[in-house]
Order: sequence, then structure tokens, then C-alpha cells
Amino acid sequence: MPATDRTIGIDLGLTHFAVLSDGTKIDSPRFLRRAEKKLKKTQKELSRKQKGSKNREKARLKVARAHAKVADARREFHHQLSTKLISENQGIAVEDLPVRGLARTRLAKSVHDAGWASFMNMLEYKAQRYGRTLIKIGRYEPTSQVCSTCGVKDGPKPLDVREWTCSACGTLHDRDTNAAINVKTAAGLAVSACGAPVRPGAIPAQREETGSHGFPTEPRAT
Repeated sequence: MPATDRTIGIDLGLTHFAVLSDGTKIDSPRFLRRAEKKLKKTQKELSRKQKGSKNREKARLKVARAHAKVADARREFHHQLSTKLISENQGIAVEDLPVRGLARTRLAKSVHDAGWASFMNMLEYKAQRYGRTLIKIGRYEPTSQVCSTCGVKDGPKPLDVREWTCSACGTLHDRDTNAAINVKTAAGLAVSACGAPVRPGAIPAQREETGSHGFPTEPRAT
């Protein structure tokens, strides 16, 4: 892919699958949620079939195909989005989300449906293949609490607060876009907007903030 001077920060979430530091919001397709009714129906049909019968085997294959269809649709979405981001940006910054921890919470089904880990893996191998820079910042970076304009840490916000005004500089922020900008800044990519080159090919190890305090109580961009 040809080199580009564009860089982007990504805030992954559930309400939107991804929000970019340039303000772009990418809706979450929610493939599993949309197919849930059909999956329940096929599973119910399977449970009614006699064990060991040919009809049960047919019903089992029907259930498997229904789940495979959901997985294929999700994988195709991840491929298209990751390819677009890699092709358009020389440097990409993303937060290293605690997927395993969130998968043990009440958000488990939504986290599984989003497939963040699979998407991150695609970004990583495509960055290596095409000479892009992918930087994962520490999961405890307070990206949703810091004003991306003046840098003041304004404290945690309830999940229902989607916009907030910085108490220091008065800037009105979209919660998720602000977080994506802070992801980009924390990764050291913000300077590239001024024309500084981004070193291609490197995929630095994740950087953890000192004084970590366990899993966050809220996933980014929910």
C-alpha cells in the first residue's frame, strides 16, 4: 500500500463498534443480536428431536449453519473495516481492552458479538503486512476522563453521559470522539497531524499506566 501521512485513534465500544479521532462513528452491526430469534428457533427445534435420530442430526446441522452464518458475517465486517483503516492510515492507535474480563460480566453477550479480539488481530497482521504502525495503549489510560483540548482530567462520567463540557476550558466534548483523540495522543501519534513522519512497520508492545487499579467498570465507547 502507498505511504500516507494520515494517523487515527480508535475508541472501540458497544453502542458504536468504533469511533475515530476524526469524528467518524461506525455502527455496531450486532450480528448475533439480530439473528437471536432465528437461532433460538433452530435450537428449540433441535431440542425436540429424538436423540440419535436422523432428524436430530439434520436439526443439529441447521443450528451449526445458523451460527456459522453469523460468524462469517462478523468476520467479513471486521475484514472490510480493518482493511479500510490500514489502507487509509500510516499510524493507528487503539486501546488494549480487557476482553476476557468483560466477557465475564453482564456485557458478555454484547462483547462476544462485537468480536474486538478478532478485529484487533486483523489490524495487527495487516499492519505488519503493509508496513503500517499499530500502537496499543494501556487499558488503564483515562481516555474518557481527560479533556483532549486542554489535558485536564475532569473525572469519570456515568455511562449515560454522552456529551460533557470541560470544567477548565469550557470545550464541549462528544464522549467517544474525545476518547479516540486521547487514544491517539497517548500513543504519540498526535504529532503526525503536524507533518511529522510515522515510522512504518512497528507494532510496539502495550504500554500500561503505572498505578493500575484492576479492570475498568466501563468499556470504552459504550
